[in-house]
Amino acid sequence: MRAFLCHNWGEAQTMKVEETSPPQMTEDGVRIAVKAAGVNFADTLMIKGEYQVRPSFPFSPGLEIAGEVLECAPSVKGVQPGDRVMAMTHYGGYANEAVAPARDVIIIPDSMDYTVAAGFPIAYGTSHIGLTDKLDLQPGETLLVHGAAGGVGLTAVEIAKKIGATVIATAGDKDKLKIAEKYGADHLIDYREEDIRERVKQVTDGRGADAVYDPVGGSAFNESLRCTAQRGRILVVGFASGNIPQIPANILLVKNLSVIGYYWGAHRELDPELVQDSFVELIDWFEDGELTPHVSNTFELADAAEAMEMLKTRKSTGKVVLTMETRH
Repeated sequence: MRAFLCHNWGEAQTMKVEETSPPQMTEDGVRIAVKAAGVNFADTLMIKGEYQVRPSFPFSPGLEIAGEVLECAPSVKGVQPGDRVMAMTHYGGYANEAVAPARDVIIIPDSMDYTVAAGFPIAYGTSHIGLTDKLDLQPGETLLVHGAAGGVGLTAVEIAKKIGATVIATAGDKDKLKIAEKYGADHLIDYREEDIRERVKQVTDGRGADAVYDPVGGSAFNESLRCTAQRGRILVVGFASGNIPQIPANILLVKNLSVIGYYWGAHRELDPELVQDSFVELIDWFEDGELTPHVSNTFELADAAEAMEMLKTRKSTGKVVLTMETRH
């Protein structure tokens, strides 16, 4: 099979597509012919050895895929060869074939194409559980979403509006903010030109946001501490800015704030039933036309380095997806 392989820790530009052996089957595995793979910020960290998972060399990055089931381990139930699925992997998605744990495989409806499905699990899964379970976001509350035009940020805007919240969206330019507005954001903040704290205070009549969804970190997190309402909640989703903030505990004390650490991937083992229930609801919403996944860019597998660079430099919106079929 063909795979985008990493032989040493480094940048994507040092990697290339190579012929390699298909992955070995596992006792709870589902072998999938990969049609498309989502590109995630975590992939850029993994190939540098900076992610929670550090695979043995050589390996292919890629945490989410979509395709057709080829084979199932004897113990697997609920999915069978020929099924159209999306799935989460620990790595290995940038390839023609991948093996995923059965619990991380979700059958997709005929109305969902493989490109959309490949970019669906992590972004929507992260935001759905993050907003409904971790933040317990309620109708009528105000949610501040950082990186609101990115993969998880945009899904957070979309799901928060479905819940009935008022959404304040931040992004780095006006074109990105237009996308957040299209997905329902009520107030827009261009953080390169506006002061986040002042604008949030302005649109909330001085009260501040009830909750914050932060996949960015850095200065965005620091601003959040100062524009969140009394008894507010801040969900730490990631650090796309590259800067991991340090939290001054005195602000938490004075404002009675809750800062919640959230690594969605761990919930696949910590609470697989929660994850499965989450996807049941998300798929229902998609089939009812209430979710509109946004894939801004697609690349062929051979151009995976370019796709990862686009994501790393924050030039994309929504999701970036690799397709396995070569166009001529």
